[in-house]
Amino acid sequence: MERFGLLGERLGHSLSPQIHGYFGGYPYTLIEKERDALAAFFADPGYRAINVTIPYKKDVMAFCDELDEVARRIGSVNTIRFDGDAVRGYNTDYAGFRYLLENNGIAIDGRKVLVLGSGGSSVTACCVLEDMLAREVVVISRSGENNYQNLDRHADAQVIVNTTPVGMFPRNLAAPLDLAQFPVCEAVVDIIYNPLKTRLLLDAEERGITAVNGLEMLVAQGKRAAEIFFNKPMDDALVESTVRSMEARFCNVVLVGMPGCGKSTVGKLLAERLGKAFLDTDALVEEAAEKPIPAIIAKEGETAFRDREQAAVEEAGKQLSRVIATGGGAILREDNRRALRQNARVVFLERPLEKLATAGRPLSKGGAALGELYAQRLPLYRAVADVTVAVDDDPAVTCERILEVLT
Repeated sequence: MERFGLLGERLGHSLSPQIHGYFGGYPYTLIEKERDALAAFFADPGYRAINVTIPYKKDVMAFCDELDEVARRIGSVNTIRFDGDAVRGYNTDYAGFRYLLENNGIAIDGRKVLVLGSGGSSVTACCVLEDMLAREVVVISRSGENNYQNLDRHADAQVIVNTTPVGMFPRNLAAPLDLAQFPVCEAVVDIIYNPLKTRLLLDAEERGITAVNGLEMLVAQGKRAAEIFFNKPMDDALVESTVRSMEARFCNVVLVGMPGCGKSTVGKLLAERLGKAFLDTDALVEEAAEKPIPAIIAKEGETAFRDREQAAVEEAGKQLSRVIATGGGAILREDNRRALRQNARVVFLERPLEKLATAGRPLSKGGAALGELYAQRLPLYRAVADVTVAVDDDPAVTCERILEVLT
């Protein structure tokens, strides 16, 4: 059977095998090689075709007998087909990035575009943007003529594309710039896909700006590579179905709501149904402090508890494929709300006040105080949530209601 794979240096976190698994039943493996082993590999590859990732996209050009036009223009190869004695190199990142822009309706023609970063992904993005007739493409680098210290020159940018690793896991919630500097910005594209929403994309969403991550680009370039593997076209619908499947697999489900509404109980049931791991941010706080939350508040005060909670929320929010139950007040801090939204669909569990459990909850008292607490938090629950679900007395029923709105 013909073999296919991905050539690179360190590939432990690659999604390529999963992506190609959605495209068909062909064998696709990871090929980790040191740079000094490349020549021996190309002398006897044993593969019908391969993808190539960093840091070898330029190195492998020396082993290619032919390059397609895009690979020559960009100066890098990420797909290779072995045709007898001929080694043919292609660049499918171009197709992936162009698909991302066009499929999301991001207009480029006549626009001024800022491209953050000057590496290989930046070169690809610039090539696509020029072909799509951008009025002006400006590359922002740390030390170039256009840099992060003189962004005010480009306040008229209409599209911003991030090709840097700023905001990528595990350094989540960092942003390369402040979108407040760009009052006419229409769209933000971040080629990062872990997290699914970087701080840059979250900021764009909050401003009502179109915000798109790089997962579609990754899948679309993989589909174009598969077309080269087998020398035949494939339906674009494969890209959409693959992206949806991967998002469903990796996306967290975050439960927010008042203390005592049943988040932990329902969350455990939901995690079992979805095949995801379960996290409880209150439990993470208690584990780190080695004491229960009432004791933390009694000894250290509420502010210290909230600081501990924020650390737990930020760590939980970085994870993928989790069901996360949060403390009732986790939504009080803006940083927490961003952390929870970066990889998740957020569900607000709404329950009548008279049915909320208050025993053992020092910040959740009954009577008028509970009503005041609810009035304070309700706008925040609604603002952070993607959907609202009414809590039933039977946790299994609530779980089913969540599943219905998530599908």
